[in-house]
Amino acid sequence: MNEQHTRAQHFRSLHVPGEPLVLVNAWDAASARIVAAAGARAVATTSAGVAWSRGAPDGDALARDTAVDAIRVVAGAVRLPVTADIESGFGYTPDDVAETVTAVLAAGAVGVNVEDARHDGNGPLRPVDEQCTRLAAVRAAADRAGIPLYVNARVDTFLRGAGGVPETVARAEAYLAAGADGVFVPGTVDPATVAALVAAIPAPLNVLVGPTAPPVAELARLGVARVSLGSAVAEAAYAVAHRAAAEAFGAGTYEALTAALDYGTINALMRD
Repeated sequence: MNEQHTRAQHFRSLHVPGEPLVLVNAWDAASARIVAAAGARAVATTSAGVAWSRGAPDGDALARDTAVDAIRVVAGAVRLPVTADIESGFGYTPDDVAETVTAVLAAGAVGVNVEDARHDGNGPLRPVDEQCTRLAAVRAAADRAGIPLYVNARVDTFLRGAGGVPETVARAEAYLAAGADGVFVPGTVDPATVAALVAAIPAPLNVLVGPTAPPVAELARLGVARVSLGSAVAEAAYAVAHRAAAEAFGAGTYEALTAALDYGTINALMRD
């Protein structure tokens, strides 16, 4: 059993309903180390943050090699388990998705998010059987590598307005049967809806949070097992750049920089 295998097993153990794993998503080495230093138990990447930092929009537009390279950088920057957002798998076919997973594992990740949304103009969500085939390919690739990869199946029903609780649960059950370990349902933090999902889905539930979401303690009481901040942290970081630029080019002042993390702190984090 190697170190990656051990980290993968540890990462699995962190998914406990009612004791949520909180993931503050990173997109580069510095953000990963900042999150780790703050007390993270694991580090997750944000596909949006990675894409934006590499000059591409989110939504399956980034080249696979570029995405994998970013995952390698994050995994190499911290000693914690790293789970990677691989969008819908960076590939058209299940074999392509398996190739992606093989590369992601080689980069050091021990978990992946795989979404069922599609970005090719052929509808908001993949048909269930198609997505199940892709998830089965993910699981098979991990099995071949000998790593107990945590496969988090993202169900985009609420984000895409493609169904409520019944459709979400039906997809979740199919994805779990295909090899997923957990279910990620972004797009709702309504307590009654979250409670219904927890009760109906026989696996750890992951929700996506933002400024108006219930606090972690309330989500824990609802039985949530994983809480992700997603792209919101990268958005907030870029908002500082936007405010600083607008202020400097407008009023000619620099108040937006007041709460900055100081140079010495960041530089010290980057010393291995």
